[in-house]
Amino acid sequence: MNRYMTAQEVADELGIHITTVYAYVSRGLLRSEVAGDGTRTRRYYWEDVHALKQRQEQRHHPEKAAESALHFGTPVLESRLTLIAEGRLYYRGLDALELAQHQPIEAVAALLWTGDLKAEVASLEGALEWPRDEVLLAVRYDWTPFERFQALLPLVALDDLAAYDLRPASVIQAGARILRLLAALAAGPMVEANRIAQVLQQAWLPGQADAAALIDMALVLCADHELNVSSFTARCVASAGSTPYSAVIGGLAALQGTKHGGSTERVAAFLREMGTPEQVRAALANRLKRGEGLPGFGHRLYPEGDPRGRLLLDALAHHGPDCEALRLAEAVIAAGNELVGEQPNIDFALVIAAQALGMPPGAPLALFALGRTVGWIGHALEQYETDQLIRPRARYVGIQPQT
Repeated sequence: MNRYMTAQEVADELGIHITTVYAYVSRGLLRSEVAGDGTRTRRYYWEDVHALKQRQEQRHHPEKAAESALHFGTPVLESRLTLIAEGRLYYRGLDALELAQHQPIEAVAALLWTGDLKAEVASLEGALEWPRDEVLLAVRYDWTPFERFQALLPLVALDDLAAYDLRPASVIQAGARILRLLAALAAGPMVEANRIAQVLQQAWLPGQADAAALIDMALVLCADHELNVSSFTARCVASAGSTPYSAVIGGLAALQGTKHGGSTERVAAFLREMGTPEQVRAALANRLKRGEGLPGFGHRLYPEGDPRGRLLLDALAHHGPDCEALRLAEAVIAAGNELVGEQPNIDFALVIAAQALGMPPGAPLALFALGRTVGWIGHALEQYETDQLIRPRARYVGIQPQT
């Protein structure tokens, strides 16, 4: 889909007169700009036209408005955390891509939880603490990091009675304890670094100290993404008055799904299927002939490509341009863009990062979960502040009661 439309195309799409298009511009409902072709012709943003068309349809069919809002539709909750606009991502008004290049995940957590990038959160400092011995007895060492998160976080929650205090300052400290606990579970014992990215680097990539910056970048890029299914789940759990642990546990359950963070496992399998760079185009063609899509490509909120995936892949190329995994990625990206016109998203980039750097199995989903935990705590904080239960109604379409 072309990002821009002419005035006549806008009028045809909305079923209005062209003079009404100009009126919509003057009222701020549509944005326009000079086309840049040497004439005075103006062009209009497709996203604005699409949003106006949705509003028209909802006015004509209000009973469908709530239903469409559940599928990348009209915003249903207010939040001060994250904005996705014009193909960019912002955390509390700051460019998330800039933050990912210059700030550690601890600073971004402080920003999302307090509004202040430089705020001090006590529980984010110091050495990571490994769970007590009774919890360790439940560990199976063939588990992936994400499986440890899901199995052990509920056990640790039983001992953290301070987490039942839902005042903001207490929730922030509980969130910091949860985040660092998950980092410890991902890394394992005997790691002495304080910062989360350094802990993961020392545990997963010993001898690659410069990889910590890439890990931090991945965590920050995953920190929040507006009202995705796992963040909405965390907010629903928090709205019931449950602890931050329960909100994160709910977020993990949603993230695991193959249509969310679990997509990273599909991407990994997809890349194995591609074989070598020389085999990529034929392998992709075979998938399309079978009616199968390209995991890790495209994002409905980024018609021109996911900037998070692009930034992480560019950083990886700068870090190790001769890497075999990156050569395969380049071939897949080129063929994917040619055949379906889509760009890789953050799921694809996380898998390539893990392969290029040599991270352990399950690392892409673990990075996603660690980063997104920051966002889940932020959403829980906002929901506790509203003190309102999220309880939508269902439109019943079953058999009517019999008299």
